[in-house]
Amino acid sequence: METPTLIIITLLCAAGAYILGRNRASDIASRGSQQGTLHSLPYYYGLLSSLWCAVPCLMIVLIWTLLDDYAVHAAIVNVLPESAQTLPENEVDLMVNTVINLALYPNSLISSSTPDYLIQAGQDYLRWQQLSQLSLTVVVLISLVLAFSLSWNLIKAKVKARQQVERVFQWTLLLCASIAILTTIGIVLSVLFESLRFFQSINFFEFIFGTHWSPQTALRIDQVGASGAFGAVPLFVGTLLISFIAMLIAVPVGLMSAIYLSEYATPKFRAVVKPMLEILAGIPSVVYGFFAALTVAPFIRDSGHFLGLEVSSESALAAGLVMGVMIIPFVSSLSDDVLKAVPQSLRDGSLGLGATQSETIKRVVIPAALPGIISGVLLAASRAIGETMIVVMAAGLAAHLTANPLESVTTITVQIVTLLVGDQEFDSPKTLSAFALGLMLFMVTLALNYVALYVVRQYREEYE
Repeated sequence: METPTLIIITLLCAAGAYILGRNRASDIASRGSQQGTLHSLPYYYGLLSSLWCAVPCLMIVLIWTLLDDYAVHAAIVNVLPESAQTLPENEVDLMVNTVINLALYPNSLISSSTPDYLIQAGQDYLRWQQLSQLSLTVVVLISLVLAFSLSWNLIKAKVKARQQVERVFQWTLLLCASIAILTTIGIVLSVLFESLRFFQSINFFEFIFGTHWSPQTALRIDQVGASGAFGAVPLFVGTLLISFIAMLIAVPVGLMSAIYLSEYATPKFRAVVKPMLEILAGIPSVVYGFFAALTVAPFIRDSGHFLGLEVSSESALAAGLVMGVMIIPFVSSLSDDVLKAVPQSLRDGSLGLGATQSETIKRVVIPAALPGIISGVLLAASRAIGETMIVVMAAGLAAHLTANPLESVTTITVQIVTLLVGDQEFDSPKTLSAFALGLMLFMVTLALNYVALYVVRQYREEYE
């Protein structure tokens, strides 16, 4: 029986255990002598029975699957000739993969030159796999019967089913949170270690303060014109330039729309307009990239030529404008929520003292909501810094050190994508520089998020 079939059978048995457990608990509760003595509601006993059936069997399947590959690998190595077992580890792994491929695709891979011991090892591999799957099926089915019997006997009036079920879900939530934290730590450490390898080849200060970015390295000693330059200043400047233009568009428009929706708009108008505004946030960034490349960039180029300006076909201005439009719903939604959170008593007090509505907004509502607005703007800035698709399609790939928004520039995220596309050698400074850029990007966004969280914390303390 295949593993997916076993999982489906286990889940079906768990569903059946839930129904039977709940019915048994309901019967116990309805008996005259024991009525009212049931500790938990009947469906908690059903959930407890279901967990007793599903969790042990799924754990067996998971552990068996993880250990099966190692056991089969060791068994294949043991049947190989001694001369093959003494080869380097990577060559032994390659030979094991060959054995598995020969076993799975014998008609297309076996030829007259294939050694007999590899063909024999492939046949042994198929026999071990069948034996392993049969053993797993027997173990899971026996476990299902034992678990169901045990859960059936556990359904008693004084069993604290609710506490046991809640404890299981509590541990499940803790496991999920731990996975998220450990995954984040793993990502950070992997980027950090690869960045340290890059800085062993390239000087750290050359990377931070260098003004020329050309990561192409020579493949041969006698190759000319590919020495490589890893000064990241043009990438930092390009990223800041496009992000600044985007925030210049997104912050005023988003904030003004939030003020109107929260302070002036009628409930009906707000109920219609706000969802329409937030639809912009659901559009994929690649669609914005098409809009920037096919509409905005040509319009800016033609307008510049009409005014006598030299405008590149791909410019930081086009990418920044479209990116700003993309971020407007983000700023607007966060600012609207913060403005709505300002207590109505503050508005009533200001209006009661004779202030107009606009004076109340300028002198009471916005100052009270300012920490939250600032945190929303910083989070939007983090999103602008990390955007890639729009920059690729509208701003170009050339790393120019310029502050002119009419010229083509590139950003850190675009260069990371460019450096890791295709077949790359992970021992070269060119590839490792992507991790160094990623580390710098991570540190910048982490600092912005920390500042945003600090401001939000201060905002909450103000109202406590």
